[in-house]
Amino acid sequence: MNIPEFCMRRPIATMLLWLSASVAGIASWKQLPISALPDYDTPTLQVTGRLTGASPETMSVSVATPLEKEFSSIPGLTGTTSTSVQGETKITLEFEASRNIDAAAGDVQAALFRVSRSLPAEMTSPPSYKKLNPGDAPVLLIGLSSPTLQLSELNGFSDNLIVPSLSAVPGVAQVTVTGQKRYAVRIGIDPQRLAAADLTIDEVAAALKGANANTPVGQLDGKRQMLMLQMAGGLRKASDFGAQVIATRNGHTLRLRDVATVEDSIENAQNSSNIDGASAILLTVQRQPGANTVATIDAIRALLPRLQEKMPASVRVRLLSDRSLSIRDAMHDVHITIMLTIALVIMVILLFLRSVAATVIAAISLPLSLLGTFGLMSLLGLSLNNISLMGITIAVGLVVDDAIVVLENIIRYIEQGLRPVEAALRGAREVSFTVVSISVSLVAVFIPIFFMPGTIGLLFHEFAIVVSLAILVSACVALTLIPLLAPLLIGKHSGHGGGKRFEAAFAWVQRCYLARLDWALRHRGVVLSVALATFGLTAALYIAAPKGFFPQEDIGQIQATVEGPQDMSFLGRLDAVTRIEASLLDDPAIESIATKVDHDTNGLTITLKPRGERPPMSEVLTRLRKDTAFLPGIQVLFSPVQNLKIGGRSSKSTYQYTLQAVGGGDLDEWASRLMAAMRESEVFVGVNSDSQKNGLQVLIDVDRDKAAQLGVELAGIRSSLYAAFGRRQVSTIYAPEDSYKVIMEVAEARRSDESDLAAIHVRANSGTLVPLSALARVRRQPGTMAVNHQGQLAAVTISFDLRPGKSLSDAGTAIEAARAAVKMPQSVFGAFAGLAAVFDKAQSTQLWLILVAVATIYVVLGMLYESWIHPVTILLGVPSAALGALLALRLCGLELTFIAMIGILLLVGVVKKNAIMMIDFALDAQRRHGATPEQAIRSACELRFRPIMMTTLCALLGALPIALGIGAGAELRQPLGVTVVGGLLVSQVITLFITPVLYLWFEAVNRRTSVTLLPAGSGTA
Repeated sequence: MNIPEFCMRRPIATMLLWLSASVAGIASWKQLPISALPDYDTPTLQVTGRLTGASPETMSVSVATPLEKEFSSIPGLTGTTSTSVQGETKITLEFEASRNIDAAAGDVQAALFRVSRSLPAEMTSPPSYKKLNPGDAPVLLIGLSSPTLQLSELNGFSDNLIVPSLSAVPGVAQVTVTGQKRYAVRIGIDPQRLAAADLTIDEVAAALKGANANTPVGQLDGKRQMLMLQMAGGLRKASDFGAQVIATRNGHTLRLRDVATVEDSIENAQNSSNIDGASAILLTVQRQPGANTVATIDAIRALLPRLQEKMPASVRVRLLSDRSLSIRDAMHDVHITIMLTIALVIMVILLFLRSVAATVIAAISLPLSLLGTFGLMSLLGLSLNNISLMGITIAVGLVVDDAIVVLENIIRYIEQGLRPVEAALRGAREVSFTVVSISVSLVAVFIPIFFMPGTIGLLFHEFAIVVSLAILVSACVALTLIPLLAPLLIGKHSGHGGGKRFEAAFAWVQRCYLARLDWALRHRGVVLSVALATFGLTAALYIAAPKGFFPQEDIGQIQATVEGPQDMSFLGRLDAVTRIEASLLDDPAIESIATKVDHDTNGLTITLKPRGERPPMSEVLTRLRKDTAFLPGIQVLFSPVQNLKIGGRSSKSTYQYTLQAVGGGDLDEWASRLMAAMRESEVFVGVNSDSQKNGLQVLIDVDRDKAAQLGVELAGIRSSLYAAFGRRQVSTIYAPEDSYKVIMEVAEARRSDESDLAAIHVRANSGTLVPLSALARVRRQPGTMAVNHQGQLAAVTISFDLRPGKSLSDAGTAIEAARAAVKMPQSVFGAFAGLAAVFDKAQSTQLWLILVAVATIYVVLGMLYESWIHPVTILLGVPSAALGALLALRLCGLELTFIAMIGILLLVGVVKKNAIMMIDFALDAQRRHGATPEQAIRSACELRFRPIMMTTLCALLGALPIALGIGAGAELRQPLGVTVVGGLLVSQVITLFITPVLYLWFEAVNRRTSVTLLPAGSGTA
């Protein structure tokens, strides 16, 4: 007893089983999490170390290098990059995807403990780490503003209420506040008045530190009571500090206001943020690696109303650059695409079967297969994302294939006069092996993807799993439920009913096909020549095709960076950003702009209007680049935000190319030459680098002999300079609600250039004041603003975007040409980084993926047919599918991305089903009825023409809505649809003629070599 017969004898059990599966599928569908992409993030940690006042070179040598060496021994570490700037080092650690991020964090913490003794003693706090990918764009921006409150008042709500609450939300890695106006008392010292009072700036700092100490003073213990001791008179405001006595001279008290200006101010004056041109506090929310973007933002949205209730009514909380909106839009449009696809597939079934009852039976396989897939996805912990839903959409055109094959054969026997029950038993039994062969071999296509390692594997595992699950569930439906329903809904004389016009047209098409098939069978040499030509043309098109990795998405967000001279002041940068912001706000495609300017950031986060209200992203970027090129010496770099961000390197453009050298001496010079050559190329736009060696610095050359003669210690000089120009915190205000800084520096008018150093005095051992100019020479020279490492070697990363119509393969060729043009030595080596590095690795992976898939199908088919020859016959139609796919991509102006390659891989599985249906029938005719090979294959082509056309049209129309590229996130799915549609159109025409000819050719070879053609068991019992 076979499976169809078993289910027909137990109809109630079978129906209840599928009804239960449907209910479970609906429940699972509602519970599946939503995300932009599968969880592809690799564990990434960022380590931060601070040594206030240290130069970038000092930070690199004394902090970054020891940490990098210690981290290099951590298991599973795949990449280390570091950036050292003034007083700070940030190291990004990337681990293998298999490593647990918590375990990796534990190893990093242990490494920090081991290396602590090797770090400078002056570090007041040890290095720390966060589970954060600094290269990932924020998932949400939150703006705080109020028409009645000052920003300094708003700052209290952001620091004490919003930031702590958001940081506790699951999935949030870091909340950064920009435009922060945290209260502080600022002291501006007048060096001349200070010298006249016979004081040094260090002595003022010491006096203030002692005047506002918060050390414990103990308690009194009596016989009956205990009394706490507290010191009164803590300094809280600028007026309190201004009145503080800092010294006595000749019996006169000297107060701080006598030598300095003291004001209630903010902690960081070089920190500004705007929203649409108006000042606001901006909170940037970044997610943890692996966290679900939609779930994280949903949790934040649920929390914000409760926080709003705790703030004054005038405080406006505004959400900007919400990454979840584009994900939800994409999900909505994909669901519409799926419904359209289902409608098109059902229309094809109705046209061919010409019976409402038969159409209903075949169409039942659609919801059952999809709901069963949703249930299995929930069990496997998968999510609804652009990749998995792309698999669901493409599967709609595939899951009806098995039902069509079974149902069409049953109807054929009903038309021959058999009773419906007998026709169902015989028809289902006859094609059971065909259904199993088609399904198993189609799933076999994805076996290489299941075992694919790294980021590519993480991205496409879900696609392979979802499509495979849908195909296997559909095969189960076809072999269990379709034979059961056919006798119940189709009468004895039903079969192919109305639709005479369509039937007449189809009969004409079939006659034309058979006539041309007879010609092809008589002229086998010509057909074989065409088959060989498809091989050559496919190879040529593959080599010439522009190649990329992942289509650029349009999620409606752009990150922009304003690049100016590296020695440009904060006020100069702020003015440039403000003018560019004003220009951009006039653009009709822009909805909102958030700007951030601080000590090392000149950024704009641009949110575009909905897709229907603006041009495509490429046109918007071209216009914005043109409209912002009006400030001399200023370059604005625009980079569209992408859901796919690979690597932990933060850059100003989408793609990166990193240069390294062991010595590092001339690395920056060669990087500059390469960038100049790249800017002249027609491939790149927005070329920039992270090299910051063109800043300005003031070198203070102390005459050590003279300093020794005058009794001045070098440590005293450094301390005085830091107190004067380092924005030094000299005291802390301990208020009931929080603590605030007291910051001291030379007055703003006295710290504009190197000439102001002459006013600084230091105390000699003899007690006299010595002017700095008496023992040091001061000169201006170029300075290093940042030192970058990759894997402990000096590195310069060049970032770039591509001009419209250019691909990453073009970029690789252009970079090699630029290296040759500048005659770069072999000692300076380079490689793609981030997304471009994955593309570079995928180039060799793509072709091997197809070859391994074909080999896997060959093994599976060889085992099913117990034959060496028939799998070859079936698979030789694959090049025609690849030819159609490559032609379609070229006609549509699309790159051969990895998603397009997945489409070609899918075609390998789809196209071979035509050959399976023909060859399986021909083998059965030869074995059971004694037909000759010519009679068997022609009969197979004639009788299987209808199901072949039906299944192909279903698959083609299932991919057509994706190929049209309509809706949010369509640019991600379109290459897959185009390859499937193009491949099916071409392969359908070619394989209907090539496969019969190849079958006969191999039959002739078998007869000449005495190799048995028929397998040990056809399987079509």
